[in-house]
Amino acid sequence: MIKVNKEDMEFEKGMTVEDVLKKKKYTFRMITVIVNGQVVPKDKYATYTIKDNDNIDVVHIMSGG
Repeated sequence: MIKVNKEDMEFEKGMTVEDVLKKKKYTFRMITVIVNGQVVPKDKYATYTIKDNDNIDVVHIMSGG
């Protein structure tokens, strides 16, 4: 089991950050993904492997003033 934005999600062996984003249907272009307190660079989403019990925060970045 992993947590995504404080909600339980089933862990699947070999899943990546990109897989999590697809399963949760996050389509925002400007997001930041934080796994266990560490920011994951966007160019690593397809290769960054999630581990069981990871805590993932997906933050939608908004601009404006």
